[in-house]
Amino acid sequence: MNYQWYPGHMTKAKRMMQEDIKLIDLVIELVDARAPLSSRNPDIDTLAQNKSRLILLNKSDLADPKANSEWTKYFRDKGFFVLEINARSGAGIKNINGMVAEACKEKIERDRRRGIVNRPVRAMVVGIPNVGKSTFINSFAGKACTKTGNKPGVTKGKQWIRLNKSLELLDTPGILWPKFEDQQVGMRLAFLGSINDEIIITSELALDLIGCIRNLYPNAIPERYGFEMPESNVDVLSEIAKARKCFAKGEALDYDKAAALLIDDFRSGKLGPMTLEVAP
Repeated sequence: MNYQWYPGHMTKAKRMMQEDIKLIDLVIELVDARAPLSSRNPDIDTLAQNKSRLILLNKSDLADPKANSEWTKYFRDKGFFVLEINARSGAGIKNINGMVAEACKEKIERDRRRGIVNRPVRAMVVGIPNVGKSTFINSFAGKACTKTGNKPGVTKGKQWIRLNKSLELLDTPGILWPKFEDQQVGMRLAFLGSINDEIIITSELALDLIGCIRNLYPNAIPERYGFEMPESNVDVLSEIAKARKCFAKGEALDYDKAAALLIDDFRSGKLGPMTLEVAP
């Protein structure tokens, strides 16, 4: 299956971000801890040149803890400030204010020397669709400031949110880039739900996911569904359908239902904590 998705509103959103970046002191980039490189929009590095940078490894509870540590080190070595968070539960959120102050230390000191007191740090929150930006902002603010949803594309426009006297956030829509040069990247984003499910063939996505999990966490599927792992990915899907009683009319197996169930179990962490790519 060919994995590509770039709806028209993303072009407009990217242009808007390019206009707003001059107002910004800090770029806070959310990535999905299960695929930290694939879930980074490469355009952000160009957009955020010469700005302080903070990367938040969101959904870190769903990722492999050992891999989280390796990815944190990888990004720190690249010069980013980095934190592991879980926006939904609030884990790691209380450490962000200190990290923002550290990342913007020079800017705050420069303001102080000029006699500018209490000018808030202005941070742009960026990330691909469905990475959890709105959930993060609501968790960080301690109240519902933005609309959230478990499908990509809920945030369509920009929104300024004043958190306190020292920090203002600019929420931006989730944007991808026009073409995935590496289809493995597109595939991982489809696993994570960052590509609109309506353009994906569910059974094909599930077969790709089985192949990926087989290589990285070979015991995860047998432990979850209670069968020995067959050699063929199609047979694995059949066994999941039997184990979870996914039947169409009569005794025919409902592969689409089994596929949707597997994808949902992966996204919700029911297959166990998993990271889909290894830190270079």
